[in-house]
Amino acid sequence: MENMQSAFLRSEIEKFRNETIGCKNVNHLNNAGASLMPDVVTQAVLEHIKLESEIGGYEAAALKANEIQQFYVQAGKLVNCDPSNIAFTASATDSYTRALSSIPFSPGDIILTDNDDFISNQIQFISCQKRFGIKIIRIKNAEIGGVDLHDLEEKLFTLKPKLLAITHIPTNSGLVQSVKSIGDIYKRYSKEHSDKTWYILDACQSAGQMKLDVEELACDFLSITIRKFLRGPRGTGFLYISDRALKSRLEPLFIDMRGADWIEKDEYKQQPGARRFEDWEFAYALVLGSKVAIEYCLNIGEDRIWQQIQLLSKYMRNELSKNPKVRVLDKGPELGALVTFTVKDSQPGFIVEELLKRKINVVPSFRNFAVIDFDEKGVEWAIRASPHYYNTFEEIDLFVEAVQEIV
Repeated sequence: MENMQSAFLRSEIEKFRNETIGCKNVNHLNNAGASLMPDVVTQAVLEHIKLESEIGGYEAAALKANEIQQFYVQAGKLVNCDPSNIAFTASATDSYTRALSSIPFSPGDIILTDNDDFISNQIQFISCQKRFGIKIIRIKNAEIGGVDLHDLEEKLFTLKPKLLAITHIPTNSGLVQSVKSIGDIYKRYSKEHSDKTWYILDACQSAGQMKLDVEELACDFLSITIRKFLRGPRGTGFLYISDRALKSRLEPLFIDMRGADWIEKDEYKQQPGARRFEDWEFAYALVLGSKVAIEYCLNIGEDRIWQQIQLLSKYMRNELSKNPKVRVLDKGPELGALVTFTVKDSQPGFIVEELLKRKINVVPSFRNFAVIDFDEKGVEWAIRASPHYYNTFEEIDLFVEAVQEIV
C-alpha cells in the first residue's frame, strides 16, 4: 500500500475528508450510488431553502439569478461546451428520456446499442420498440470486454441506425467503454451520413470520475447525474445537447412553457438553446448546490481524481481477489471505480447488512439490472463497492477485512 503512488498528498485527502462531515460517520464505498456531499454543497442548498422561506420561492430565484446562471457556465466548463448547450434536469435518466423522446422514430428505424447499457435505457428502447415498431440491434462485445469497435463500425455504416446509444460506464460493472474511439468512428460516419443518425452517450457514472470533452466524444446528447461522482445533491442532473441537434430543431416530446412560447392558438415557438429541454419548475436550491459541486470538482482537477480512483479501485480488486470465496467480476480494456464481486455460498442482503453494522456502505446489484452482462458472467447478483478520491487505503483495508470476516 505504501509503495503505491497517490495523486494527492495525505494532507490534501485529510482536507477533503475534513470538508465532508459524512466521513466522520461512515466508510462510504457507495459513490456510484450517491457520494457524500462536501459541506459547502450542503450549505449552498440549505441557505437557498432558508432564503425561500424568508422572502418566497420566486423572489429568491430572482434574487439569485446570476448565481443560478453560473450553474450553466460551470456545467459547460465540465464538458467543454457553451452554457447554451446545457439543460438542467432531475437525473441522468431524466436527461436521457428527454433526449430519447426528441428522436423522430419511424417504423423500421434501428437503435444500435451496446450490451452493457443502463437498465432504464434498455427498458426505454424496448418501450420504443413496442410503441413505434423500431428495431434494437446490439453491438458485439470484444473478448477483453466492452464494445467490439470493428463490429460497431461495420454495423454503423451498414445499418445507418436512427440512434447510436452507448453507456460510458454501466451501473453493474467497472467497465469503461472506449468512448473516444467510438467518437472517432462516429465522426467519420457523420461526414458521409450526417442526416441519418443521432448519438446519445450516457455519462451517468463517468462524470466526476474523469474528464469529459464533448468535442472528443462527438455525441449529440450527453446525459449526466450530479449525485454520484460529482458529489452533488440528489434530484439533479444535466443534459448536453449539440449545436447540430439544436439547429435541427430537436425537442423533447413533452415540451413545456419553459421550452417554448405559445404564440398562436395552435402554434408554439421553441427556445433557441438547450433550455427547450428543461421544465418550468426547478428546485433552485439544488441548482445552486449542483453549481458548487461542479466547482469543487473542477478546482481539484478531473485528471487527478481519475488517477486516484483508478489507484483505489485497482487496490480493492487486488485485495478482494486474494479471498478464495470472492470472485471479482469486472472486465474491460479500462476499469473505473465500480468494483463488483460475488461470493460463493452467500447472499447479497446478508453481506450488505453485515457491512452496514460495521458502518461500511455498499449496494447489491441483481441480474435484472444487467441481464446480458450477468448471464454472460453466470451470476444472479453482485456486490458493488465504489471508492472515490476522498476514500483512503485504510478504509479499503477495513472493508476487505470485513468481507473476509463475513464470508
